[in-house]
Amino acid sequence: MDIIKVGIITASDRASKGIYDDISGVAIIDTMKDYLKNEFEQFYRCIPDEQDVIEKTIIELQELGCDLIVTTGGTGPAPRDVTPEATENVCEKMLPGFGELMRQVSLQYVPTAILSRQSAGIRGKSLIINLPGKPKSIRECLDAVFPAVPYCVDLIGGNYIECNEEIIKVFRPKK
Repeated sequence: MDIIKVGIITASDRASKGIYDDISGVAIIDTMKDYLKNEFEQFYRCIPDEQDVIEKTIIELQELGCDLIVTTGGTGPAPRDVTPEATENVCEKMLPGFGELMRQVSLQYVPTAILSRQSAGIRGKSLIINLPGKPKSIRECLDAVFPAVPYCVDLIGGNYIECNEEIIKVFRPKK
């Protein structure tokens, strides 16, 4: 079984300064532990909401060979929310269906989900997914989109992701 490399980026001015704990990054790591049957190596970064820093960090993790890079924070409409712009700047292809589905799922819980600008894209052999900042929303969004993640990573040449089918059922077309 392949070892999967997962990059986790928390974009938060306050968490990056230690003003509060990064519970969102921890939520992503915990979710990966639940989902993945593969052993995985995590590359965790907690950085400020600065577009150039976010871009450089995504590129760094992609160059380290991350199959999956998951960001949290910076997806709202506030002036400092620039994670989707950073993602789009460094990706070769955008995958708008991820954001569409995440917003659709989140709208079942809060009407303000319409303000979210989550997105996803591809850089090299890395799939990058932007998630919201709240741990509960992170899990809801990942539960919705993760069934497509392993096949997407297959298609872009990443490592073969195997999941705990009791927790998350993934879809790969039959050959």
